[in-house]
Amino acid sequence: MRVPLSWLREYVDLPADVTARALADRLTLAGLEVETVDELGSDVKGPVVYGRVLEIEELTGFKKPIRHCRVDVGDANGTGEPQEIICGARNFAEGDLVVTSLPGAELAGGFRIGARKTYGRMSAGMICSASELGLWDDHSGIIVLPEGFGAPGEDAIGPLGLREDVLDIAVTPDRGYALSLRGVARDTAALYGADFRDPADVAVAAPTGEGQAAEVDPALCDRYVLRGATGFDPGAPTPLWMKRRLHQSGVRPISLAVDVTNYVMLELGQPLHAWDRAALRGPLRVRAAGAGEKLETLDHVQRSLDPDDIVIADDSGPVNIAGVMGGLTTEISSTSTEVLVEAGHFDAMHIARASRRHQLSSESSRRFERGVDSAVQLVAATRAAELLAELGGAAVETAYTHIDRTTAREPITVRASHAGSVAGVDYPEGTARTWLRRIGCGVEEEGDVLRVTPPSWRPDLTDPNDLAEEVIRFEGYENIPSIPPRARSGRGLTAGQRLRRAVGRTLADAGYHEVLNYPFVGERDLDGLQLPADDGRRAALRLANPLNEEEPLLRTTLLPGLFKALARNVGRGFADVALFETGLVYRPRRGAGRAPLLPVDRGPSADELAEIDAAVPEQPRRVGAVLAGDFERAGWWGPGRAATWADAVQAARDVARTAGVELEVEADQHAPWHPGRCAALYVRVGGERLLVGHAGELHPRTVKAFGLPERAAAVEVDLDRIERARPPVVAPEVSTYPVATQDVALAVDESVPVGLVSAALAEGAGELLESVRLFDVYTGEQVGEGRKSVAFTLRFRAGDRTLTAEEAGAARDAAVALAAERTGAVLRG
Repeated sequence: MRVPLSWLREYVDLPADVTARALADRLTLAGLEVETVDELGSDVKGPVVYGRVLEIEELTGFKKPIRHCRVDVGDANGTGEPQEIICGARNFAEGDLVVTSLPGAELAGGFRIGARKTYGRMSAGMICSASELGLWDDHSGIIVLPEGFGAPGEDAIGPLGLREDVLDIAVTPDRGYALSLRGVARDTAALYGADFRDPADVAVAAPTGEGQAAEVDPALCDRYVLRGATGFDPGAPTPLWMKRRLHQSGVRPISLAVDVTNYVMLELGQPLHAWDRAALRGPLRVRAAGAGEKLETLDHVQRSLDPDDIVIADDSGPVNIAGVMGGLTTEISSTSTEVLVEAGHFDAMHIARASRRHQLSSESSRRFERGVDSAVQLVAATRAAELLAELGGAAVETAYTHIDRTTAREPITVRASHAGSVAGVDYPEGTARTWLRRIGCGVEEEGDVLRVTPPSWRPDLTDPNDLAEEVIRFEGYENIPSIPPRARSGRGLTAGQRLRRAVGRTLADAGYHEVLNYPFVGERDLDGLQLPADDGRRAALRLANPLNEEEPLLRTTLLPGLFKALARNVGRGFADVALFETGLVYRPRRGAGRAPLLPVDRGPSADELAEIDAAVPEQPRRVGAVLAGDFERAGWWGPGRAATWADAVQAARDVARTAGVELEVEADQHAPWHPGRCAALYVRVGGERLLVGHAGELHPRTVKAFGLPERAAAVEVDLDRIERARPPVVAPEVSTYPVATQDVALAVDESVPVGLVSAALAEGAGELLESVRLFDVYTGEQVGEGRKSVAFTLRFRAGDRTLTAEEAGAARDAAVALAAERTGAVLRG
C-alpha cells in the first residue's frame, strides 16, 4: 500500500515536524512494515512555472509536425517578454494554460532544460507533459490546466504536487485494514495521540424508494449496496489532483468512472465496481456460479467459471466475478450516461480461491481476501456516486438498494493484565483499555476483566492474544526487554550433539568440506546407484506436494545428494574435491499407515501419539563423504597423492575414532560401490556385531550415471549406531615408563585382509600392547607369487615398570603366533 503523506495528513493532525522517514520508523515498530519512503520529485528543480500560450506558428518542411510557440511566463524569465519554445505536441491551442520549464530547470531523471537552436528557431525551455513532470503516465501530449489554476509566471512545483513523500507499506495478510488511507491514518493517529478524522464518518440519508432490484445469497455476501447516478458525462476528465494521487498510490488513471472507484477504494479500503446500467438486464443476483457458465472479463479473456466462484448475474447470466474482475459486456464506455455503483461484503475465502483459480490478483481481491470493513459499503458507494456527480455532471439517485444481513460481533473477554503477561512487561493500569479504545474497540470494564468488542474494520481480532498484540505493538516491541534465559548448570549440549560437532570438526580437519543438500531424490537417482529391485533403499516415502516433480521422494541414503554436489563442483573447474554431509535419512516402516488428523481443541491422547509414531518413518542420522582427484595436492613440497578407496575407509575410521569406537573392516559387495573395492564397516555393541556402513571406490556405472570423475570414492556410516557403540568414558592411564618397540614382517596370501592380520596381532600381544601400526606392504619376487609382505610396528609399555627385552620379545612372539594360526602368516627374516 502506497500512502502519500499529504493525503494522510488530511485525516490525521500530525505535528508539522514529523517527517516521512520518522513516521515510517514509528509505523514499522508498530507492525506496519514500511519498505521504502519514496521522495517523488526530489530531483525536480525550477524554474517550472505556469505559462499562457499566446501564439502558435506551424512550421513546415519537417518529417513531423513542429510548432513554434510564444508563451507568456510572466516575470519568471527575468525579462517579462514571451518565451519562444519549440514543441511537437498537437493537443493544445492558443490561450491554453500550460506548465513551462525554463532554462536552468531540471526534471525527473536528471533531464536538464536549456536554450538551443532547433528546427531553425531558438527554443528556450519546454512545454511539459504529465509524464515529463512525473505526475502520471500519459504520453498523449501536453498537460493543459483548467482556468483559474494559476497565473503565468507562478511556481507550479508546489501547487501541482510535483514533490511528495510516499510511504510504501508491505501489508501482511492479517492487516487488511491497512490497505486504505483510512486504516493507516487510524494507526498513525493512535501512535501520535493525534486527532483522527474518519472519512467514513458521514451520515447517509435514508433511501426515498427502492433502487436497482437485487437478490443476494446470504452465505456469500452479508451486505450489498447499489447506488445509481444518471446524466453522467462519459467524456468528463479526471481532475489533476485525483490523477496525481492515484499515480502516487501506484494506480494508473484510466477514466473518470474507473478513477473514482479506485480513489474511494484507496481512501476507505472498500473495493467498488461501476456498471453501465443500460447494459444490465433485469435484477442483479449475487450467487454461486453454475456448472459450465462462462464470462469474458475486462481483460478480454473468456473464463470458465467454477461453482465455488461468487458471481453477479442478471437475466443474461454472469456479468461479474465478485470481488475479482468485472465482465466486458457491462463495462462503462464512451457512451455510458447511467452508472450503477456496487459495494459488497463478500466471503473472503471464496474471493481468495477464485483469485488463485483464475490467476487474477487484483487490487479488489487483495483487499477482500484479507478482510474489509463490513459496515462501510453504504458510505463507500455514496461517496463514489457523489464524486461522479461533482466531477462528471451526474445526478445521484436518492433511491438505492441496501441489503444488510450482518450480525453484531460478540465481545471478547480478556484480563486487563493479559498483554503484560504475554510480553513479560508490567504495563501501567489502564494501558490495555486506552490502546484498544484508540483503535476503535468498544471496551467495558468489570474489575480486572475487559469485555472488548472489536470494530467492524478489524475482522482479524478474534481472541485475547489478538488484543494483546495490539496493546504490545502500540506500547512498542522495542520496549520489551531482552532477557536471555539462564541455563541451569550441567545443561549444555547433549552427548549426541557433542559427537556430531566433533565428527564435523574431525572431517574438516582431514580436508573435507561440509555441504547441506536437500533431502529429496527421484527414481532416477536410485537407478543411478545400481540398487537391486528388492533393495530396502528403494522403499522411499513419496511427498504429496514435492518441490520438484523429478525428486518426489525423501532420501533413504545421503549418497545421491553428495554425488550431485561433487559433479557440480567438478563441472565448475574444481578437480580435487572432498565433501561430507551429516543428516537424516528416512526409512518407512513396513505396514505403516497414515498419521491421524488430530483435533485442535485438545491435546493428543496416548493412543493417538502411538499412531503418529507408528506412521512416522525411521530417521537414522548418517555421515557421508565423497572424494575425487588428488587427496594430497602436489607442490614444491613434493608429489601429490590421488584419492583412493583407502581414504574413504580412513574417513570412516576417523569418525569411529572420534566416537571412541573400534571399527572392524571386511571386504564386501554392496551397491553403489565397486564389487572388488568395497569394505563393510562393523562395530561391536556388547556381544552383537553391528553393520554401520560401507566405504570404497564407486561402481563405474554409478560414476557414469552421476557424471563423476573416474575412481571416485565414497563412504556412508550410521552415526546413531556408532553412538550406541560408544563405551563409557574412562580416563587413560599415562605411564611414565619408556616404550619398547618391536617390528614384525609377515608374509601372507594376497587375499588376506590386512585388518585381519592387525587384529590377530593385537589380540595375541596381550595387555602390554599399546598400539599396532602398519608401515609397509610389499609384493614381489622375494615373497613369491600370490603372496604379500605386511610390516607392523608393535609398541609395548607397562604401567609399573620398565619392560625387559625378554618381556617385549615374548609378547611379540605371542602376537606372531596367533596371527600365524588365524591367517597363515609366516614371519620373515
